[in-house]
Amino acid sequence: MSDVTTTDLYEVTMAMSYLREDMRAPATFSLFVRDLPPGRGFLVAAGLEPALDFLAGYRVGREDVAEFASALHRPAEDLEPLLGLAFEGDVRAVPEGHAVFADEPLLEVTAPLPQAQLVETYLLNQVCHQTVVASKAARCVLAAAGRPVVDFSLRRSHGPWAGLQAARAGALVGFAGTSNVAAATALGIPASGTMAHSYVETFPGEEEAFRAFARCHPGPVTFLVDTYDTEAGVRTAARVLNDLQRGPGCAIRLDSGDLDALSRRARALLDGAGLPDVRILASGGLDEYGVDRLVRAGAPIDVYAVGTRVGVAADAPYLDAAYKLVEYDGRPVMKLSSAKVTAPGPKQVFRQAGRPDVIALAGEEPPDPAARPLLRTVMRDGRRTGPADHWQDARQRLREDIAELPAAVRRIEDPEPVRAVRSRALEELTARLRTDIEARSSRAEVTAPAASRFS
Repeated sequence: MSDVTTTDLYEVTMAMSYLREDMRAPATFSLFVRDLPPGRGFLVAAGLEPALDFLAGYRVGREDVAEFASALHRPAEDLEPLLGLAFEGDVRAVPEGHAVFADEPLLEVTAPLPQAQLVETYLLNQVCHQTVVASKAARCVLAAAGRPVVDFSLRRSHGPWAGLQAARAGALVGFAGTSNVAAATALGIPASGTMAHSYVETFPGEEEAFRAFARCHPGPVTFLVDTYDTEAGVRTAARVLNDLQRGPGCAIRLDSGDLDALSRRARALLDGAGLPDVRILASGGLDEYGVDRLVRAGAPIDVYAVGTRVGVAADAPYLDAAYKLVEYDGRPVMKLSSAKVTAPGPKQVFRQAGRPDVIALAGEEPPDPAARPLLRTVMRDGRRTGPADHWQDARQRLREDIAELPAAVRRIEDPEPVRAVRSRALEELTARLRTDIEARSSRAEVTAPAASRFS
């Protein structure tokens, strides 16, 4: 299976028809989110970089043609028109790390119609998954209020690639590290890990387990203290750390129970043992809601590890996203289906400090001299316009955007998202095109044979 054949079948059937009808004029498709998921005040744009890698290497080979033919139960020669087709279009997109809102294009593809159509599924897959995970992870960083957050999601993510993307999304929004070794080495993310309860259980007692672990790892260590009795585990960890003269950089980990109460008791025990520099790491079913409650309660927790609920964006695991045609062969187009009306024409999004974003037509002047355009040309003629972006760059963008968001948007409980407004030119084009489409539909209805109208 190749990336080329990682697509929905109807992309192939439509592209074949376009080629047969010689419909190869430039088409612009816009990828956007109709509405934010419940409980979200904003989204974080993510997934663009892997999407651009896909487009840059897109080329239909002979094996791809064979797979398409097999899926359609047709001879391979019927699919020959697709052989050698590559992506040669342009992409304008919001760079990763920017905060974005409903209806705003995350990216727009302009390419010969068959090419632009064939890449739809893969682009939606990459952008939707990574944006939804990055958005939840960003809320964890906000909830932690400056305390480090670490990704522990790999073991329950929806496959290895999803785990890699979750680790990258976490790094992109400000996580301090990941337990995912592959992600750490491939992406330059700090690796973080402790021990499991099974490790402690294999030894006669906790003290033997902690001493054995420390012998193997001469640097700072983190002891998991809640395998049996948590307070006893903290006392044992403190004794071992003092005996070995370890302190700064070391930590204990709490993974279950009342993390607020246990962290307070653990802090008191560590301080009483002369180990004020030993940190407390908390894990165990945490996401932004749990972290927020602990931080607001004043729990003396220094580091938060988040896993399953963040890696799968448990409370909002999908986006109501779409990839819709907005222009073909220089002609703006739109959809009028109930509850799924689209806005015509290629677009730009302007960001204004202290005011809602403005969705405008591409080429429009900014509504204000200080307004910043969000969509940039990142690919031209199938090639990147510059070097690949890095997650550190995206992290800085998000830091700046978060600082400008209203407090109600950043709120963990019951956030209030901001809705972008449309420019006058976009509103006027939408109204004219709607009127034209409805008039054409009415004329077609009037001229249709009676049997066709009422059958």
